[in-house]
Amino acid sequence: MISHFLKLEWKQFFRSSHWQKGIALKIIMGFFILYFMVAFLAIGVGGYYILKKLYPALDPLQLVNSYLLYVVLGELVLRYLMQTLPVMNIKPLLILPIKRSALVHYVLGKSAISFFNIISLFFYIPFTIVLIIEGYDTSGALGWLLAVVLMTQSVNFLNFLINKSTIALGSIVFLLLATIGVQKFDIFDITVFGGQVFDAVYASPVYSLIGFVILGVLYNLNYKQLKSLVYLDEAVSQKVEEATSIDLSFANRLGDVAPFIKNDIRLIWRNKRTKTVFLMSFLFLFYGLFFFTQETYREMPAMLMFASLFITGGFTLNYGQFIPAWDSAHYKMLMSQSFKYRKFLESKWILMVVMTSILYVLSFPYLYFGSRIFLMITAGAIFNIGFNSLFLLYAGSFNRKKIDLNQSGFGNTQGTSATQFLIIIPLMLLPMLLFWVFNKFVGYNSGFIVVASVGIISLLLKKQAMNYIEKKYIKDKYVMINAFGKEA
Repeated sequence: MISHFLKLEWKQFFRSSHWQKGIALKIIMGFFILYFMVAFLAIGVGGYYILKKLYPALDPLQLVNSYLLYVVLGELVLRYLMQTLPVMNIKPLLILPIKRSALVHYVLGKSAISFFNIISLFFYIPFTIVLIIEGYDTSGALGWLLAVVLMTQSVNFLNFLINKSTIALGSIVFLLLATIGVQKFDIFDITVFGGQVFDAVYASPVYSLIGFVILGVLYNLNYKQLKSLVYLDEAVSQKVEEATSIDLSFANRLGDVAPFIKNDIRLIWRNKRTKTVFLMSFLFLFYGLFFFTQETYREMPAMLMFASLFITGGFTLNYGQFIPAWDSAHYKMLMSQSFKYRKFLESKWILMVVMTSILYVLSFPYLYFGSRIFLMITAGAIFNIGFNSLFLLYAGSFNRKKIDLNQSGFGNTQGTSATQFLIIIPLMLLPMLLFWVFNKFVGYNSGFIVVASVGIISLLLKKQAMNYIEKKYIKDKYVMINAFGKEA
């Protein structure tokens, strides 16, 4: 039966019109996946020797073990935002004499070989082989490998249990930040506890069998949850629920754009993909930590400018590049209403500006790295508010791909076209180039002054820019209606 399911999915994948149209994009995604595989493989092979060189007094295995708890929490957050349960079109199969248990086991088994689970093996397996070559106990190393693989699979199934709960995500993020905080300020060394757990597995490989128990419990909970939903009436019926909504009356003070702002807020919060974009924009706040803490990048100020743009531009860049495709499901209805197109566009601009401003306020802790770094972040925020927001609105007039809002954002190419790749050039390379040129030939301060000036000039020219953008959208109105009416 499993082989039949595989054949059906294979045929569905290659016979779909989306496969024919998106083959170039799939090739690009394939290169990205290949890149990550090679990167993880290189780290897996060389990780032991790198750690041995950097920390000669410490055991590389114990060092890796001490941070595995952080890996679990970080992976849960990443999976929540980016991973969805693999599904198959079961409606036609429910009327056939196929056991529901077979369908459920297939879907769960399919999730076990997802990208998230496979990519980690490119680190763990080479690292284990290196441990054995370097004289570590073979049974202990293999027991450790089994434990971390079972841990990865357990995180996979735990994610599906909590995937609908925003409270669960908040709790995990809080726990992750709390553990980092107590570690940073020497309140409690969480790495000691985490290291002892996995060190014990290496010392006594039999402890790795506990992973089977944890995995079995989580698998069984997922199985029961999914099996309760695999019914024909569940698949075809529409559940009627009382609509609940937050109070959005505060938006009324924005005047004519208030109804559009309210609709955008509801759209973002009620749909999987837009909610992922919204929540991930806050994770981009930590992007600067990868650059500002490294000595290497201090000699590469253009790269620091790159990081500064992402800190406050996470929402603008990820949400703005798919305007107006977010509304593609109801775009035809929207365009049949009596309103000024300018107000529709203004609402999108205000949303990007407000979110950029909020993220800028939340970036104040970066003052810890000095006033120069924070001035660079400020320049990036002004550039995002002034130039990037308007440029993304204009670029949106070229979007012709429909988006399914219920799908995950990770690995989902719906709505993606060559436009998204082309707009990255002016959005990211222009401020980096401006900063590099003026920093090198004039002075450090002149670099972020020029970047900020471009944003301010763009704001001053906003009225003229919006007039031009509005005309472009009106000109392409019926082309977009026709494009969004097609199946994604």
